[in-house]
Amino acid sequence: MKTRSQNSFWRFTVILTVLLLLMVTSVSAQEMTEAGTPRTETLIVDQLDGRIDNPTQTNPYQSGTRFSSGLHQLVFTNLWEINTITGEQFPALAAEMPEPLNDDYTQFRITLREGMYWSDGVEITIDDMAYTIDTVLNTPEFPYSGFLSQVVDSYEIVDNYTMELTTKRPEPRLSQTLGVTVWGDGFRLVPKHIWENEDPATFNNYPPVSSGPYILRESDPQGAWFLYEKREDWERTDVGMLIGEPGPQYILFRFYGPEERRIIAGVQHNLDIFTDITPESWEILQGQNEYARAWFESFPYANLDDPCERGIAFVNVNPPYDQQDVRWALALATDIESVSLATFAGMLRVSPLPVPPISVLQETYHKPMRDWLIDFEFEDGYKPFDPDFAVRIAENLRSQGIEGIPTDEAALIDLFGVGWWKHDPDKATEMLEGAGFSRDGGGNWLLPDGSPWQISINAPANFEVQSGRLAFAVADSWRQFGIDANVQQMESGTFWSSNANGTYDAGSYWPGCGVIPDVFDSMNGAWHQKFIVPVGEPAPGNPHRHSSDVLSNYLDQIEGLTSTDPQTIELTTEFMKAWIAEMPWLPMFGTSKFVPVDTYYWDNMPTSDNAYEGPWWWWSLFKYMTPQFQPTGGQ
Repeated sequence: MKTRSQNSFWRFTVILTVLLLLMVTSVSAQEMTEAGTPRTETLIVDQLDGRIDNPTQTNPYQSGTRFSSGLHQLVFTNLWEINTITGEQFPALAAEMPEPLNDDYTQFRITLREGMYWSDGVEITIDDMAYTIDTVLNTPEFPYSGFLSQVVDSYEIVDNYTMELTTKRPEPRLSQTLGVTVWGDGFRLVPKHIWENEDPATFNNYPPVSSGPYILRESDPQGAWFLYEKREDWERTDVGMLIGEPGPQYILFRFYGPEERRIIAGVQHNLDIFTDITPESWEILQGQNEYARAWFESFPYANLDDPCERGIAFVNVNPPYDQQDVRWALALATDIESVSLATFAGMLRVSPLPVPPISVLQETYHKPMRDWLIDFEFEDGYKPFDPDFAVRIAENLRSQGIEGIPTDEAALIDLFGVGWWKHDPDKATEMLEGAGFSRDGGGNWLLPDGSPWQISINAPANFEVQSGRLAFAVADSWRQFGIDANVQQMESGTFWSSNANGTYDAGSYWPGCGVIPDVFDSMNGAWHQKFIVPVGEPAPGNPHRHSSDVLSNYLDQIEGLTSTDPQTIELTTEFMKAWIAEMPWLPMFGTSKFVPVDTYYWDNMPTSDNAYEGPWWWWSLFKYMTPQFQPTGGQ
């Protein structure tokens, strides 16, 4: 089968490259890091976004700032954080959860935690929060300004730590709107005493004054590494107050380059925490490093509950992707089983919904909607849903000799998902021809104006490996259908700027996220039409420019409800049904995170049998894990 040969090629290429590099590279662990710190005191973390092309831009509100090289994990502190295992939010920079002052949820009392200090010794007070609000609202160059201006109406300072905030609309989820529910927060306090002397729109904020337990000590001018040092006054941070002293004295975020070089670093004990690798690379790392650990000890090894799903997105104001039938035709032209095998050797959970198929959301939406999905039909009576994906992929993997795959259908759905859309090139052809498309003499698709249909898919280069490989697998599937599809790999800055500005045809992006049953904040930010701005301008939300009165009306109804109101789930389910009919983007798989750790220098990182948190090293909650990390001294 073609996908099996593709998988063998990927595996052979990785193994050969790693072996060649091992032949020319010393295998001894370093006693000192390249940043000049003792190795036994330094935790080395893989950089999620690869090399950072603007390493001295640490202004949290400027377009293009990259946070996942330690900034939001260690330096910035959010008002409210979340435990991703329990799904419960907790106050961080804030002293308590926001207190509603009226029944309309438009007035709140927000109190900051007393005794927290900026890393330069100045106490954090409500003046910093007031200054941050004013600065963001008055700086239209900040993409976040457009969002916050729709939330905040006014505020009144009560005392040094307390503010009464009035919102422009009901905000029963204020702790989510201005706090953390998934990766991180858009609202980050900045120090008034530093920023008031600068032009916020152009201020790089380097090195940043920290509210978190670490300070940025040094960075590589080429963006390959960032060194953080534990604050001497760590106890005056939220981590110190809530958890205790962080374990590592230093944390080095380090990008080694292509995946095979990261595996070499892991084999040599020069990389303690990986953010993302392929199944083939995990097999090599596991075989070469006895101290390597994955989330699970056996198949599927990876954690399948990362709360963002992967797929192919479009800019929906640009033809031909402004047509619902075209987007649906592309779904039916996709051989999802082959794509799964070519992307991550079948170790993926499919999702037809705009929210990730993590366990809690599968139980809330995917499984309860499965019968509806089976019965869902187009206006002509065609039923596009295929409920048998899990059974077929399991049979395929068993035929490859993979052990540990369940046979019970319910267990297979838990593992591989509720199903996806049919691979039906004939129906896709019918829909495209109905939209004015045609084929040339060679069977290649032509646009309604007679020109060749070419699709360039944006994909991450040397980061977010699943999305990168997914782009190539989908392009291959579409080429077999007769579309001239190619992949454009991009560094993180360009990749995300293109997404925000809407300057692309298609992209291997992930707008569908969620970690708790109430996914309103994610869906509202991704799909409400009030956030649409012209192509070329950074979008404060809805970067795919999908305009829909139906979807926006559902979101408006959900907005005034609390997370615990039964109508929240009911209306969200109806929203998803309407969303599926419109198919704004093509969600395909939940994210399978092969995020191993090397326990040679550091131990007690979370795993499935020690799940005090999930393995989301790139999230803002990483700082709360650091007190759990235990040095081994180099085993």
